[in-house]
Amino acid sequence: MWTVKVVSLGVLALSLSLELLYRLLCRLKPSKTLNEVLFFPSEVACVEHIFSPTSAQSCFCLLPHGVETSFCRLLRHILSASSSLDLCVFAFSNLDLGRAVLALHSRGITVRILTDKDYSAISGSQIGLLRKAGICVRCDVGSVYMHHKFAVVDNRLLITGSLNWTLTAVQSNMENILITEEPDLVLPFIEEFQRLWMHNDPARYHRSGDQTPAE
Repeated sequence: MWTVKVVSLGVLALSLSLELLYRLLCRLKPSKTLNEVLFFPSEVACVEHIFSPTSAQSCFCLLPHGVETSFCRLLRHILSASSSLDLCVFAFSNLDLGRAVLALHSRGITVRILTDKDYSAISGSQIGLLRKAGICVRCDVGSVYMHHKFAVVDNRLLITGSLNWTLTAVQSNMENILITEEPDLVLPFIEEFQRLWMHNDPARYHRSGDQTPAE
């Protein structure tokens, strides 16, 4: 009789221990980290619903509606910014991406842009419009191309890959983008952006008398 009771109590204790261990592990387990890969060219579709869900219902453009494309996903991640967007990009001429950055700026999000000095002045570049809107833009002063293509959203989300922010890259080229919240990947890009941002500070060149980067 006592043997049966002891065994029963042992089984109950083991069951409770396992349940407590499971709950502890669940608490210690980190929340799922966002990792996403997007491939281009992206299907051409209306993106009005990304910018304004209400007005999208009255959009009568000839493009397909309600299609979730790679470009739509990219726009959503950019527009998810709640405090800051740091953008380091070689070529920026895509109108919808420019519209997304302007939308963030109008919401009071801090936007900083680093770009290549030569490509910032090409026909169709969005850089001039962004500057006129009051967004801080710095151009790389080095003798080589500033060929980075990455963005950091709220110091937590990294968007990087082969994609230039151009219509051709989005609709015509074989391109890729990695989107991740992995801290070990995000932090080096934060540090690289800050290093380049300080290196291309116009005040440094005013003081030294060297070539002055545009801002």
